[in-house]
Amino acid sequence: MLLAGIAAVAAGAGLLGGATASGSRRVGTADVARLNAVLDLYRSVDYECGGGVLYQEVARFAESVYRMLDWSHPTSLTPQLVAAVAAARQVAGWTALDAGRHSDAQRHFVAGERAALAADDGSLTAMIRYSQAKQLQHLRHNRDALATLQLARGQLGSQAMPAVKALILGAEAASLASLGNYAAADRALGEASSQFERIHPDREPGWMAFYDRGELLAQYGRVYRDKARQDKKHGSAAVRYVADAIAAFGPGNVRSSALNEVGLCSALFLADEPEQALDVGRRVLRQAEGISSARVIDRVANLRRDMARHRELPEVATFAQDLAALRARV
Repeated sequence: MLLAGIAAVAAGAGLLGGATASGSRRVGTADVARLNAVLDLYRSVDYECGGGVLYQEVARFAESVYRMLDWSHPTSLTPQLVAAVAAARQVAGWTALDAGRHSDAQRHFVAGERAALAADDGSLTAMIRYSQAKQLQHLRHNRDALATLQLARGQLGSQAMPAVKALILGAEAASLASLGNYAAADRALGEASSQFERIHPDREPGWMAFYDRGELLAQYGRVYRDKARQDKKHGSAAVRYVADAIAAFGPGNVRSSALNEVGLCSALFLADEPEQALDVGRRVLRQAEGISSARVIDRVANLRRDMARHRELPEVATFAQDLAALRARV
């Protein structure tokens, strides 16, 4: 019902007219503002429910927005309109990624990157490249993800906002740790933290509103889980960082909280706390069934690698069977 309401708002605002409206509609500043407001609504649903539930709606909206470039509009409005097209493609790509539709995600990200570059919007270009890198990380192509993130950061320039820099640096740290370069990962985390302390939310792009301390701490958790896989002495730090991240997330950021509950389960296994890990893991299984996110399901299934040294416990063996059953149902 909510998605139908958002679509009705978009249609009522003349943003879904497609080719039939191109001859009679002239795009103005208010249209771009409404377009971005609709994107904010879609983002809020994504944070709470996952991309699987809304990918089709967002993809349709992004395609309609793309056609708006052919509508009559003042030349001075072109950069704003092209940037809105880029933002719509980013949201479509992100929801496709979350739904597990990787070829669609790549298509939208490429189109969004091209539009962001044409709009000369460095921060939005970086955000789209960050999204591409998150897809590569999910697919365990961390060298490619790192190269994408470093390109994004290198082209941001000195005027980039701190939140965007912190976002990129935190993701770099995660890829560096996955590649075993823990010293560089620690440096990147330190730089991300320094940038985070400089954030003034009212000066950041509106689409960075999701980025909070929980997102930063989540990257610490990822780095320390990778460290713990090599040396279990880091397990307690991994648990602490992930628990702090979960506590820091806002109430609307349901998917990030769920992803980090999965991280907490992994960290507890790595810290040799299997009983606590199972308590969290059972909660994770219940959460996964209520969120339309293939990424969450994939992460839950991957818990098997971190429970390996506790597999002899009957409760852990049962939990492994529950994971397999979850994977079989999706």
